[in-house]
Amino acid sequence: MTESSRRTNVRRQNRTIVRALAAIGCVAVLFAAALGAGAAPVGSGKKEEGFQSSVPAAVLLDADSDSILYEKNGDQPIAPASLAKLMTLEFLFNEIKQGRVKPDDEYIISENAWRKGGAPSHGSTMFAAIHSRVKVSDLLQGIVVDSANDACIAVAEALAGNEASFGQMLTQRARAIGLETSTFTNSTGYSDPNLRVTAREMAELARHIIHTYPDFYPYFSQRDFTWNNIHQQNRNPLLGMGIGADGLKTGETSEAGFNLVGSAVQDNFRLIVVVTGAKSDKERADEAKKLLEFGFHDFQARVLFAEGQTVGDAKVFGGDKSYVPLIAPGIIRVMVPRNNSQRLLARIVYTGPVPAPITKGQLIGKLKVWRGENLALELPLQAADDVGRGSMSQRAMDGATELMIGVLRAGVSKL
Repeated sequence: MTESSRRTNVRRQNRTIVRALAAIGCVAVLFAAALGAGAAPVGSGKKEEGFQSSVPAAVLLDADSDSILYEKNGDQPIAPASLAKLMTLEFLFNEIKQGRVKPDDEYIISENAWRKGGAPSHGSTMFAAIHSRVKVSDLLQGIVVDSANDACIAVAEALAGNEASFGQMLTQRARAIGLETSTFTNSTGYSDPNLRVTAREMAELARHIIHTYPDFYPYFSQRDFTWNNIHQQNRNPLLGMGIGADGLKTGETSEAGFNLVGSAVQDNFRLIVVVTGAKSDKERADEAKKLLEFGFHDFQARVLFAEGQTVGDAKVFGGDKSYVPLIAPGIIRVMVPRNNSQRLLARIVYTGPVPAPITKGQLIGKLKVWRGENLALELPLQAADDVGRGSMSQRAMDGATELMIGVLRAGVSKL
């Protein structure tokens, strides 16, 4: 394939996505590439306007489309404090879902759990008695409502033997569900230089919990919990604000500041908010509420591609077809400002040409959509059809073409 034909393919993909972007009333500047790692989009765009947060890091995510509506230092590693307990809860939810743990199982509150996380610790606790046996269902409520450190440590000891081993299990589980950078060292969020997360990945973790564990998510809207005759209120300030909030978790330490992961629903439209590093519990609550109100008021969902609609094509190497059409797993929606004042930029990113054979449904690349300078949407793209191995002559031709392109690229790089 010549450089001219490669550019022709790029222009064909451009036209496909330009039509989709134009259909939702946005001015589109687009670049689609059959390259490896994606860089910043071609074209200029302004940063999202209309909202500025005072906290060091924040993310606002549409739970349905996985579209980022607002982001500030979303990929900066931070100390999570008790937000780390969301990973402990996800791990326990999964163990129950897989049948390895039952809600009626009982875990022992060891002396270590009692001293480090119970009443003697003077921290967040459900006040479980030393050496008592507590049902998993009650430990879950203690972690969600009371942010109970004693309950977290009891879970870690029951499932892994100790905190260090459990931290490794949490990190492995985080990678399995798509969290690429967050690292966990304990079940509680106690300060540790190696315990770091990002606001973006905390938002993705919350989205994963909401979608994967609908039977367990109602725990997060529980307003209070009584254990050992001690009654405690849920610490999430969003629950009482009348904005449709129904989860998830707060956390604070001197190292981390005041953090929050929250979610709310209005008109069947669910948002997830993350704020970290606030100076006080008031700033944390105020900024989270402002972000949610900004999202509900200023954005609306638009369909970019229908389910099964071809997004673009990927070049094939050594196949009985030269190209394979790419589709997303479902409907592609993007959140756009109600006034449609911002430009969308989209890119198909894949490493190509893709070697045959290719199986329908095989992951090929990604569709990335920017709103201004902010990455608004990133979705996997898969093969819409099977592509078999080509004949010997087709494979030889493709090999010769790629060799020639390699030579041309090497020549250009020396200029």
